Amino acid sequence: MIDPRILREDPDAVRASLRKRGEDPSVVDRLIELDQRRRSAIARADALRAEQKSLGKQIGKASADERESLLAHAKELAAEVKAAEAEQSEASEEFSALHAVIPNLVHPEAPSGGEQDYVVLKHVGQPREFDFTPRDHLELGELLGAIDTERGAKTSGARFYFLTGVGAQLQLGLLNMAIAQAVETGFTPMITPVLVRPEIMQGTGFLGAHSSEVYRLEADDLYLVGTSEVSLAGYHADEILDLSGGPLRYAGWSSCFRREAGSYGKDTRGIIRVHQFDKVEMFSYCRPEEAEAEHERLLQWEEQMLAKIEVPYRVIDTAGGDLGASAARKYDCEAWIPTQGTYRELTSTSNCTTYQARRLSVRYRDENGKPQIAATLNGTLATTRWLVAILENHQQADGSVRVPKALQPFVGKEVLKPV
Repeated sequence: MIDPRILREDPDAVRASLRKRGEDPSVVDRLIELDQRRRSAIARADALRAEQKSLGKQIGKASADERESLLAHAKELAAEVKAAEAEQSEASEEFSALHAVIPNLVHPEAPSGGEQDYVVLKHVGQPREFDFTPRDHLELGELLGAIDTERGAKTSGARFYFLTGVGAQLQLGLLNMAIAQAVETGFTPMITPVLVRPEIMQGTGFLGAHSSEVYRLEADDLYLVGTSEVSLAGYHADEILDLSGGPLRYAGWSSCFRREAGSYGKDTRGIIRVHQFDKVEMFSYCRPEEAEAEHERLLQWEEQMLAKIEVPYRVIDTAGGDLGASAARKYDCEAWIPTQGTYRELTSTSNCTTYQARRLSVRYRDENGKPQIAATLNGTLATTRWLVAILENHQQADGSVRVPKALQPFVGKEVLKPV
């Protein structure tokens, strides 16, 4: 959640951020009103409790004649204290509930607008010119014995699939290459839980506007994660970290689950938009003043991975209206998909500033030893969707697919051949 001090000291910044996201800024006025009411109720309750304490001392010293009237006053005062505490509790609950749904402040340099209002920061590589009609990733996957969506649907329903044979090898090789790079660059590898408690899912900001995309196990009151970011954010909940040596960095490998609510009819062919996939996710805890530089580093590491799979891509600065609630700024790397004639997202990296850590009470000690809220960031190193870009960009006329050189040691093959 956003820092309440910003709400009090610079409410216009919060209004501007909401406008950038395309949301109603009038909620800020309601929040300020609730905050004032809450703080006033706290002050009144504190004053009454102090008076109550003082009266208690008077009663202990009072004569028999005075005691009766003092006890009557104490009874009235107790009722006032109870009413003030009820007012404090009610105002605090209303403020907290509304405060929790306010999204993070959008970075001033992030573009305004919606999904189509991104800014392209750069292009890397040129789309390949084919001297044959390229096949899409599903046709290639079926030729190679790598992807089986029919049996996936038979077993689990629409948007499920099996990765078989070289398809499984390709994904495992890709994710292992991602872990190897993460370890080389100082990340601690983690295999994370895929089920988390409600307070962890809520704390990361995934139970707001997009809660319909999250799978919930009602009988157990647990949620399936859509990214290991959630588990990694919860890893240090309610802790004070030692960040004196720089950011703490983790690389989480997990299966991810998304309901894809509202996306019916979109990308139904193949494995671009599915309910389950695997991913390696970078996650950093750092001091707030280090967050922007860390964000740029995460982007560089994503681009290193993209270079290893040898596909053309572009980097975009995502517009405010297309940011998740927890992100202040997000860069996407989108790979060229030949059969679609467009770029599609393969990675994203988000700077969540102190938004998640404040909700999850993740802190560090400053140079004076005082606890402060940490910043969190995340970025994708590889996912199942990368197979789409690899298969389509490296296909050959006979239906075989060349394995990118950097990936070959992890897959154990130079070429994937039709079966």
